[in-house]
Amino acid sequence: MNTEHFGRHRRKILPESALIHPGDQAGYEALSAYAFEKATLLNRHMLGYGAFVENEWAALGLDAPDLDVVRKYRLDRIRQQLEKFDLSAAILCDPLNVRYATDATNMQIWSAHNAVRYTFVALEGPVVAFDFHNCEHLSAHNSQVDEMRHGIPWFYFESGPRSQELALKWADELADLVKTYGGGNHRIALDKARREGVAALETHGLLFHDGEEVMELARAIKCPDEIKAMRRSIASCEAAMQEMEDALVPGMTEWELWSLLHAGNIRRGGEWVETQLLASGPRTNPWFQEASARVIENGDLVAFDTDLVGPYGMCCDISRTWLCGNDAPTGEQQSLYRMAFDQIEANIEMLAPGRTFRELSHEASSLPEDYLANRYSVLFHGVGLCDEYPAVPYPSDWESGGYDGVLEPGMVVCVESYVGRHGGHEGVKLEEQLLITGQGYERLSTYPYDERLLGRQM
Repeated sequence: MNTEHFGRHRRKILPESALIHPGDQAGYEALSAYAFEKATLLNRHMLGYGAFVENEWAALGLDAPDLDVVRKYRLDRIRQQLEKFDLSAAILCDPLNVRYATDATNMQIWSAHNAVRYTFVALEGPVVAFDFHNCEHLSAHNSQVDEMRHGIPWFYFESGPRSQELALKWADELADLVKTYGGGNHRIALDKARREGVAALETHGLLFHDGEEVMELARAIKCPDEIKAMRRSIASCEAAMQEMEDALVPGMTEWELWSLLHAGNIRRGGEWVETQLLASGPRTNPWFQEASARVIENGDLVAFDTDLVGPYGMCCDISRTWLCGNDAPTGEQQSLYRMAFDQIEANIEMLAPGRTFRELSHEASSLPEDYLANRYSVLFHGVGLCDEYPAVPYPSDWESGGYDGVLEPGMVVCVESYVGRHGGHEGVKLEEQLLITGQGYERLSTYPYDERLLGRQM
């Protein structure tokens, strides 16, 4: 057990200038302590976002979030859900749940399919973060993390035919934590683990509750400092969108245009883009074509969905459709755009605390019959570190997958519209991101609509 870096015992991180190398002849422990301290100081979360994007945020009057407040709030939210469901602990394997609990990042996409990072959160006890080989320093910036340990890589790429053996070792260590800090309660939350790990935990008498439910409900309500982080992330996303729109000309490929969103996100300290949903011209109908080598032509509609995880790990889920070139839009293009715009605006007006998901589904503005076949998968959905609970479908999909609930202040939701006639030539995708307040809603996304497609400018 590695207890030397427990949060409550960890000495205050020194400024970089105060770090003094102990000398090449120093002992192993002294060099290890120096390397740990240096790596902690140079962690991306300690370095911050840099002058370029900080100046952009300052120009917009966007205050910095207090990340210590965010980290404590998130841990409290997890423990509130554990108490609600009478659980003694959570074992979190989903990289986004690990991020929520620890605010530590490490090869997030790689970790999504190589399960080497996981976190133990006790209802009454420590937060123990398990990370990749020699990566224990990546959680040291967060005083809410009490202990860092080396993760046991029991996925087949790392463990090969020893996978079963290492899964048992993985389970032994986690079960020991449950028995040590669970107060005799063996009911735990478990979000995602392969069946070998689940079976190994069961041999210790552990009982499981759906960890996804625990974490989705915990993540659903954002604190004010999380909203500050989201405002900054959206501002960076929209700056990258502006760079895309400024560069859009006939003759460039969809990939060339799409790359500008990625570049703008990374330049501003963003993390990744979850999809590649950008299409032009005939590829805009039906929806869900990913970006391609197609050359964008004059007069094409270009539609995209950002699905972008930006600074602070906050998701920006905004959709826009633009008209490429200088020509006037066709009547059909304007009709599609106006239909999507009107649906978005009408459904935004429904947002208020206390609104039920059933009401949102069944009372929302819908689409004409010949457009419903191409309807989007949801009318509304939550968003935080990614697309999150809740998801509100069209009424025709309610019986197959809908569920009820209530909008609460602090939720952030996206309002969606895709309009494309069944068998039609083009389609329009629009989406806005909004905060549920005590009185109603506040728009967080502010990127302007295409005035030509709205018929306001020729």
